[in-house]
Amino acid sequence: MSTRHGSDAQSADRTLDLAGLKALSHPLRIQLLEQLSQLGPQTASTLAARLGESSGATSYHLRQLAKHQLVREVEGKGSARERWWERPPGALSLFSSDLAEDPAALHASRILNREIEHHRAALLQDFMEQGYDYLPQDWFDGSVIATMNARLTAGQLAEITEEMLDHARALLAKYRDSGATDSDARAVQLHFNAFPILQGQFDIPLQQGKPASSEPLT
Repeated sequence: MSTRHGSDAQSADRTLDLAGLKALSHPLRIQLLEQLSQLGPQTASTLAARLGESSGATSYHLRQLAKHQLVREVEGKGSARERWWERPPGALSLFSSDLAEDPAALHASRILNREIEHHRAALLQDFMEQGYDYLPQDWFDGSVIATMNARLTAGQLAEITEEMLDHARALLAKYRDSGATDSDARAVQLHFNAFPILQGQFDIPLQQGKPASSEPLT
């Protein structure tokens, strides 16, 4: 499975190596990456205020992420005392078949996938429980939570996921520039999960389990 954190700039897609996985395997660093993905460029101070951390802590962990090209300084913005940080464009894959036989990589990938899914589920739950209370009707009408079921081969599933992701990238690319400047625009998160149901179908564990790859869109 592929877990991706990314944008529409497909040419900049990358897969984390073991060093990158370990660098990201810290709860605060995952939160920082999530915030930059959702909100765009931020400073260590604004991130600290949103996450309830000290600016010293967020600044330190941003610099550690930057060492592995997971974040970068925004050129021409900020000062020596107040740097602005952003996510580089492109999807970030947290697992690859090249690391499948490395126990340390599998462990780090599982930690990351679990933490990312925790944050994603929390946002969805917040929307489902409080959306009626806070969202104007047009925002609520434009939102959807849908589940579709089918019987597919592994090859067919792979074909569908690639086409769905390509289509999502193309749609997001149409609005990415205007979304950065339109005063009516708000941070929105799109979830796409496609996976075989294990229960009753895959009852015998493989000798070496492999985490699915994650690919968050930003």
